[in-house]
Amino acid sequence: MEFILVLVLILLFTKLAGALSVKMGQPAVLGKLLIGIVLGPAVLGWVQDSDFIHYMSEIGVLLLMFIAGLETDLAQLKRNWKSAFAVAVGGILLPFLGGMAVGEWFGFDQHHALFLGALLSATSVSISVQVLQEMNKLNSPEGTTILGAAVVDDILVVILLALLMSFFGTGESVSISLLIGKKVLFFAVAILAGWLLVPRLMKGSAPLKVTEATVTAALVICFGFAYFAERMGMAGIIGAFAAGIAVGQTPFRHTVETKVAPVAYSLFVPVFFVSIGLSVTFDGAGSQVPFMIVLVIVSVLAKLLGGGLGARLTGFSTRSSVIIGTGMISRGEVALIIASTGLASGLLLPEYFTAVIIVVIATTLVTPPLLKAVFREPVRRLVKKG
Repeated sequence: MEFILVLVLILLFTKLAGALSVKMGQPAVLGKLLIGIVLGPAVLGWVQDSDFIHYMSEIGVLLLMFIAGLETDLAQLKRNWKSAFAVAVGGILLPFLGGMAVGEWFGFDQHHALFLGALLSATSVSISVQVLQEMNKLNSPEGTTILGAAVVDDILVVILLALLMSFFGTGESVSISLLIGKKVLFFAVAILAGWLLVPRLMKGSAPLKVTEATVTAALVICFGFAYFAERMGMAGIIGAFAAGIAVGQTPFRHTVETKVAPVAYSLFVPVFFVSIGLSVTFDGAGSQVPFMIVLVIVSVLAKLLGGGLGARLTGFSTRSSVIIGTGMISRGEVALIIASTGLASGLLLPEYFTAVIIVVIATTLVTPPLLKAVFREPVRRLVKKG
């Protein structure tokens, strides 16, 4: 029953930390991320990573992205697809080159330096989504562009990682044509299912004389899409986001959102935020402080400039471009998974694993306050009329 105590600690302290963060003028999510580090092995050691935490946090991030899909303005997303693509490409190219340069500067072999570049190219917008939701900016042109860019980023980074593992990894070789084919299949099936199957499933569940049949149907769609995305070599959050968009086009959108959101934000999502902090440990990291400082600076600036440049070239203002670039900074759980994959395949040196994890967490922590700062409306001077 120890996991019950763990859950009590997580739920209590995430809410307190989130409230304190808001009181200090920061997004609530920042406090929730920081409390994960405090509760975890890095500081107090009250909460340890476990299968229970892993599964709860997986559900949490899937529900978070599902709700983001429900709230997404599909018309706005379609209008910004060119910008989303440009942001994703710029947000991969600059971090890849920057990470590779840092690796070579610190004496990495070529393939280890290439992997470091691929790692910095990853983006996880689950943290940015939470901040945008807090500020009611998820459906802004900047918010929808960030979401669209995350989908493209996931595809390109997975293909890039597969190429590196094929040429330099110690595991099995990867068929690039098969990898791309699976992604095409995912989008084809997701679009067809969202158009033909999801509306029928939601409508068919409504007359059933069982408790919350419509909400259950929506969750089946969410987790089904996420599972299919994983099977096709993509992040499950992309599948959950696609499921949210599909359900959001049905008349049951409001019902599902009002029933799912309270459970997600009160139980599962807090565990996800804490789970990110549990990855932090400072053992053996003291000798790599210069490496971590340089890598954090490059990680933040490369995404900001790369994503921002893509937005600027496709018609966004300078301020909006900075907002979009900032929203792409967080590497989150996506980079943590890539780091573990690189360690297993020999593409990431074991002695640098802890340092890389700390850098990933650092990019995740700086995103909420930066995003809130750049999204703040410019102060307008009041002109006194005579």
